[in-house]
Amino acid sequence: MSTLFDIKHNPRKAYVSYAMLGIVILAFPFIAQHYGNSWVRIMDLALLYIMLALGLNIVVGFAGLLDLGYIAFYALGAYMTGLLASPQFATVIESFVNEYPAVGNFLLWACGPEIAQNGIHLSVWFIVPLGAALAAFFGALLGAPTLKLRGDYLAIVTLGFGEIIRIFMNNLNAPVNITNGPQGINLIDPIRIFGVSLSGSRGMVNIGPFSMPSVNAYYFLFLALCIAIIFISVRLQHSRLGRAWVAIREDEIAAKAMGINTRNIKLLAFGMGASFGGIAGAMFASFQGFVSPESFSLTESIAVLAMVVLGGMGHIPGVVLGGAILAALPEILRHVVEPMQRTLFGTVLIEAEVLRQLLYGLAMVVIMLNRPAGLWPSPRLEDRITASSRSSDGKAEATQLAA
Repeated sequence: MSTLFDIKHNPRKAYVSYAMLGIVILAFPFIAQHYGNSWVRIMDLALLYIMLALGLNIVVGFAGLLDLGYIAFYALGAYMTGLLASPQFATVIESFVNEYPAVGNFLLWACGPEIAQNGIHLSVWFIVPLGAALAAFFGALLGAPTLKLRGDYLAIVTLGFGEIIRIFMNNLNAPVNITNGPQGINLIDPIRIFGVSLSGSRGMVNIGPFSMPSVNAYYFLFLALCIAIIFISVRLQHSRLGRAWVAIREDEIAAKAMGINTRNIKLLAFGMGASFGGIAGAMFASFQGFVSPESFSLTESIAVLAMVVLGGMGHIPGVVLGGAILAALPEILRHVVEPMQRTLFGTVLIEAEVLRQLLYGLAMVVIMLNRPAGLWPSPRLEDRITASSRSSDGKAEATQLAA
């Protein structure tokens, strides 16, 4: 697969492959809509998971820091959108007035009667940078006490952080109702682009003379965001910061000895990876129109980590492939496996959710045994000078001196 997209060694073949892949990606929603909007919606959610996997790849793939609580940043972006783009903020003010009148009256004075009645309804494009900044802040906050931890200890601490955030979201409904507890936040405003709501009217979005299903509009928006995040990830990977992350991943002691400020570089990895999670969370909340703590469980963190490991840690195309496979697999199983069992046996013997967990485990075992670097590993596993490259550099240098 890597030879099809290898621009360096076979550019013509690679450009043809990328052009064909682009055509398939752009044509997919228009072909799939003939079989129902559910298939396009599956790919919408898959693109959100790809955003998450690309963010986690910065932490795990580039910097080599195991993070089992990454879904917490997804939750922060989603809940910030829920608070700032729904009637929920009016409930928050009312709770403060009832429990803490001094604070509640100040909020009434500061926000005004309209917000107190209807809540805050900011544009999602204003909320997205706020969500990214909030997630980056909490990412650095998570990274600060874990700078000297490695391996299993780091995994346990990050796992605990993810569970703390989920439990907070589940219990911040008393004494002041901020997150509405287990019931979640609903009536979240849909995304608008130049005044056009992507939720559309009766499921259709009208842009001038053109119209398309709402799920198609979200598909192209999420696809554009994924491309932007891929571009940023590639630029980071080939920057001085990306080289520093790789140096820490390969040998932190050697990196520190070479003058790399490992503390700041690790914090940047946690912060920048978390910011992508915050963006994906904001998109998820606006797409669903509803958020609740059940969407941000430990299982989701493990699923995102599995996407990175399955595709190929540190290799951006591999991470995208792993994200697409594992995000779309459960829904495909739900649409295919259960109806097939009803047809063959008259009943469902194995539920799709159970089968998904079995296939997750089986896939990880098989991949680790046969392709430990992932389905699509990086063509260069380590950014180090090998003996062959060192000798070739020496020959080149000798030729230049002779000339």
